[in-house]
Order: sequence, then C-alpha cells, then structure tokens
Amino acid sequence: QVQPRESGGGLVQAGGSLRLSCAASGSIFSINIMGWYRQAPEKQRELVATITRGGTTNYADSVKGRFTISRDNAKNTVYLQMNSLKPEDTAIYYCAVDSIVGVRGWGQGTQVTVSS
Repeated sequence: QVQPRESGGGLVQAGGSLRLSCAASGSIFSINIMGWYRQAPEKQRELVATITRGGTTNYADSVKGRFTISRDNAKNTVYLQMNSLKPEDTAIYYCAVDSIVGVRGWGQGTQVTVSS
C-alpha cells in the first residue's frame, strides 16, 4: 500500500501563490496515477488535478490556467503549483496515489486558506 504525505499548505491573500508537495512511501513500485483533490467546508471532495506516470494531466475546469500539476517519478513526489488563488480555492487539499491495480492511498490533507 502507498502512503502519501502532503506539505505546503497555508494562508495566502487572493491573487497569491502556493505550492503543494506530496511524497509517497510504501509500495512505491506500484504507483500509477497521482493527484490532488480538495474538500471545502460542507462540500463534497472534488477532483483538482491528476497526472499519470507518463505525464498526462487532467484538471478541473475551475483551476485550468491557474494550477499546474507535475511529478518527479524518481522521488515519488507530486506537486501542485497554485497561482492566482481565489477565496473559493479555500479547502483541505488531499493527495491521492493510485496503484497499478487500482488501490488508492490518501494523504491526511493540508489546509489552504485564501483571504479576500
């Protein structure tokens, strides 16, 4: 099983930037897709962005053009560069790592707060 661990959250003003990181440990040989999800208060968890081992990316419409996902396969790490942040981006951001057999490991989450 893969265990992701996030870092990099915090408080930022609207229009600012943050970079999240997520390092995976455990059964790292089986890592396939890595991604970011977020959950705002009283809302369901939603997809932010994903990236395959080969580098194919997918983004939620709400973050396209502002967020960039990337990964370093040698370090088993995925990043989320968040620019032009908006108050509605405020949420707990979770890292998700999928194995080649479809088992998903979730991180514990990191808080991102964007003030207006």
